[in-house]
This record gives sequence, C-alpha cells and structure tokens, in this order.
Amino acid sequence: MATLTIRVPDALRDRLAAMAAQRGVSVNKLMEELSVRALTEHDTEMRFRLRAARGKVEHGLAVLDELDRVHSQAEDS
Repeated sequence: MATLTIRVPDALRDRLAAMAAQRGVSVNKLMEELSVRALTEHDTEMRFRLRAARGKVEHGLAVLDELDRVHSQAEDS
C-alpha cells in the first residue's frame, strides 16, 4: 500500500475529520472511500463516452425516450 500526502486548508481537514467521525471511520478510510467513488464515477463516464462514440445517435435517443415514457407512467401511478 502506498502513502499519499496531500495539503488541504485546515477548515477542509476539520470538515473531513468531522465527516469521518460521523461515519465511524478514520480520515484515511474516508479518503479511500471518496477516492474509490470518484474513480468509479470517472470510469463510468469514460465507458459511457466510449460507447456513445461508437453507438448510433438514433438508437440512444430511442432508449432515452423509452425511459422517459416508463418513468412518466410510473409517476402517474
């Protein structure tokens, strides 16, 4: 496991420490969890962009239209 040192303003560090305490984890564990979440979001976006670049616009729009239709029906119920 590697060590990463970052500099943040004291106020941010205090807020992160409070957040970690509220979750019952160390600041180190909190930063690990937040990093995993950020990387997951990044990877998902990159996969989406790659698939979008290879896909057909018409098909993608049709899928979104279908999702809107299903979502609207669910709201009406």
